[in-house]
Amino acid sequence: MVIQVLDDSTDLIIKDMVEKECIRWASKGLNIRYQIRETRGGYKAGALKEGLKRDYVKECEYVVIFDADFRPEPDFLRRSIPFLMHNPDVALVQGRWRFVNANECLLTRMQEMSLDYHFKVEQEVGSSTHAFFGFNGTGGVWRIAAINEAGGWKDRTTVEDMDLAVRAGLKGWKFVYLGDLQVKSELPSTFKAFRFQQHRWSCGPGNLFRKMVMEIVKNKKVSLRKKFYVIYSFFFVRKIIAHMFTFFFYCVVLPLTILVPEVDVPKWGAIYIPCIITTLNSVGTPRSFHLLFYWILFENVMSFHRTKATFIGLFEAKRANEWVVTEKLGDALKNKSNAKATPKKLPLFKLGDR
Repeated sequence: MVIQVLDDSTDLIIKDMVEKECIRWASKGLNIRYQIRETRGGYKAGALKEGLKRDYVKECEYVVIFDADFRPEPDFLRRSIPFLMHNPDVALVQGRWRFVNANECLLTRMQEMSLDYHFKVEQEVGSSTHAFFGFNGTGGVWRIAAINEAGGWKDRTTVEDMDLAVRAGLKGWKFVYLGDLQVKSELPSTFKAFRFQQHRWSCGPGNLFRKMVMEIVKNKKVSLRKKFYVIYSFFFVRKIIAHMFTFFFYCVVLPLTILVPEVDVPKWGAIYIPCIITTLNSVGTPRSFHLLFYWILFENVMSFHRTKATFIGLFEAKRANEWVVTEKLGDALKNKSNAKATPKKLPLFKLGDR
């Protein structure tokens, strides 16, 4: 087992801290390599691509990927690798994210609801029905042969994980999602950081759809049914139309029914179906059922940002390839309790951040 620490940070203090930590673990006999690059070209995809080029990686059969804020359990590999060893047609084993700071504020509770639905329903169903589902970029194990056959990591969009998963799926590789293989991670706890993250997560798929739609159509290795599923269900409905529909329906059409008497939406369309869909979104996080009202408002606000980002990706506008690292604050709750013991002067909140 080789551990690679791919450090793309530009902060010299952080670089020094990370390197010293790697040296400390290496002195204990761990096979750990600290890797930095001359430039940050390609961002995460560039770093992962560079990491796989190392000579010592040629001896490895699998690669497990964790972002810096992820904390895997000690038995993660023992529980995931057997699925790859005993199933030669499986390219990826994806674990489920859990969140250490979900209770930090209302913003993190809202994110937890959306992401739990994604993992509990979308990923679970995609895996159970042997349909296509995307790689989440971290908390998963890849077969290196599958990465190479799919063409390796590419930095043509800001969703290098989805890009690789689609290309591997078109080559006939299969994916497995393990809902009980959980990895602790952290949610962005400031709205500014969350908005940048959502811009990337919404703009990237739109841009990837633009670049891959004809490649999917012309592919001869997968069935017509799977092509239709990837183009229509995975991309068009879930990654593009979902954001636009949420924004235009809740923020434009429904307000017009009140302001303009001629605009009429039947009760089943205005109340019953939206209520059922909204209630089902809480299935992954039953403890937050009482927050559904706030979640609707939160998702409507975010649908505006996501719709804008989707259009930027589809038309490859100015910010299509913008990559802003999502700021994470660490154990904020723990730090707050420590701060009570040693009070420090806190900086004033800027009006924009509030």
